[in-house]
Amino acid sequence: MARADKATAVAELKSEFEGSAAAVLTEYRGLTVAQLKELRTSLGENAKFAVAKNTLTKLAAGEAGLAGLDSLLTGPTAIAFVNGDVVEAAKGLRDFAKVNPLLVIKGGVLDGRTLDATEITKLADLESREVLLAKLAGAMKAKQSAAAAVFAALPTNMAQLADALRAKREEAGE
Repeated sequence: MARADKATAVAELKSEFEGSAAAVLTEYRGLTVAQLKELRTSLGENAKFAVAKNTLTKLAAGEAGLAGLDSLLTGPTAIAFVNGDVVEAAKGLRDFAKVNPLLVIKGGVLDGRTLDATEITKLADLESREVLLAKLAGAMKAKQSAAAAVFAALPTNMAQLADALRAKREEAGE
């Protein structure tokens, strides 16, 4: 590559690192072009999957302020830049790697923090954002329902206590 082309590639990678919520580094050695195309379509609009040179990626990551990626940049490297739901993209990569074992997840970066391959897998095991929000809403509603039941029980218990006291006084002849 010419020097100007390298500078342009580094600038593009830097803007991708800065503009994405996460980046997952993978090794794609042995995958065909058709398999890579299938991977790109399976990630959908949520992520951009790009092959990058390691030296240019190191420079771009350094300029973007991301440390700790140097150890992951060995062998042929492709990067999934995630713009949407990080969990969904991690699941897509994990599922594709199960079907195509030649795709190896090396690690990545999420909100400036370096992740290894096991942490990416744990991230993929999480439920989607919508499911987690639904569970949170359900838990909040359950607490409100329990509080409403307690507040409704107070007047009922008071009425039952007053009736029991009245019945006791009637028996005593008061």
